[in-house]
Amino acid sequence: MSGIKVITEPRIYLVGRQVIDDGEIVRFLADEGVENWTTDTEVAAQMLVEVAGRLCYRSYANPRPGGNAAYIAHILEVGHGSVLEHAVYSVVITGVSRSLTHELVRHRVGLSFSQLSQRFVDEADCAFVAPPLILGSGPSACAAFAAWDEHCQYSAVVYGELVQRLMHELADVSDKTLRRKQAREAARSVLPNCVETQIFVTGNARAWRHMLELRGSIHADAEFRRLALALLGVLKTEAPNIFGDIGVMTDDAGGEYLSVTHHKV
Repeated sequence: MSGIKVITEPRIYLVGRQVIDDGEIVRFLADEGVENWTTDTEVAAQMLVEVAGRLCYRSYANPRPGGNAAYIAHILEVGHGSVLEHAVYSVVITGVSRSLTHELVRHRVGLSFSQLSQRFVDEADCAFVAPPLILGSGPSACAAFAAWDEHCQYSAVVYGELVQRLMHELADVSDKTLRRKQAREAARSVLPNCVETQIFVTGNARAWRHMLELRGSIHADAEFRRLALALLGVLKTEAPNIFGDIGVMTDDAGGEYLSVTHHKV
């Protein structure tokens, strides 16, 4: 039995979404001489995408049949991706490794990040995220998990010992907060990439789609692909007209990956 906390799935919390100021939209349309335009979506992000797109061509008077879903589908089809940038979502992601977030933060365009600090937060009771391959079935996977688990346990013990020793050696540092920070920033060097971290991510729909396309690919890192699948479930439920063309496929080995109809919109 493992003596450490092992995480096998990410957790996602959709903590921020947009709201519409209906009065200001009505006032804008009235100033433009538009009296009868309406949309059939109640999702704020989807409405903003449509309003922004229609502004570009002043197409309020003769809306495309099929409502908001058809309108956004056309946006995706023609690649008018800039209007998707007006739809913004904020999520808290936990249960992922620092290895994953090293790749996630490369998506700087359109996404903003705030991540748990290992310098200020004590990792003595940290959890470890198991890579999907190590969790696979079969004797070899069991042996691999045992070796992985042993290393994680050892690193946690060494981390704790280092913090205590360094705190003792830094006894002459009067600022207790500084003393803890210096000890933890040195001790964290023995922790593996699979230590769990938490990250707050805010991004626009275009950036989210681009990230899902790249990291949900069959060629992507397995843990990141697992996160992309979970993120798609959250975002598609929140805004099906924006993310509905992204599907889940299964490869010959039974692994799931994302299939995007409209690429790099």
